[in-house]
Amino acid sequence: MAGLVKQWEQPRSRFGDLVVVGFLLMQCLDAVFTYLGVAQWGPAIEANPIISSAMAAGGVVGALGVAKGIAIGFGMLLHLHRVQTLVALLTAIYFALAILPWTTLFFFTNP
Repeated sequence: MAGLVKQWEQPRSRFGDLVVVGFLLMQCLDAVFTYLGVAQWGPAIEANPIISSAMAAGGVVGALGVAKGIAIGFGMLLHLHRVQTLVALLTAIYFALAILPWTTLFFFTNP
């Protein structure tokens, strides 16, 4: 019976704490950049078809709020289960595929 219970008293990881803060920062930046990009160039600028469809159905703020809420919830769930390496990988992927493209658009494209 003892093998069925997971111990939550595992030592905290400073790496895991920093990674989850970075993950939260990436999610917030992506939400802000997406909102600003849609406000500047219109909803066609959003490359994710799921988010784009959600924006058409529920508006920009509603779609981003739900999408980022779900992403943050899953990220926190991974963090609580001590899967810091996956959270770090997801953070790097968000930085490379969401934050850098938005930053490039904002700095190098005329509205």
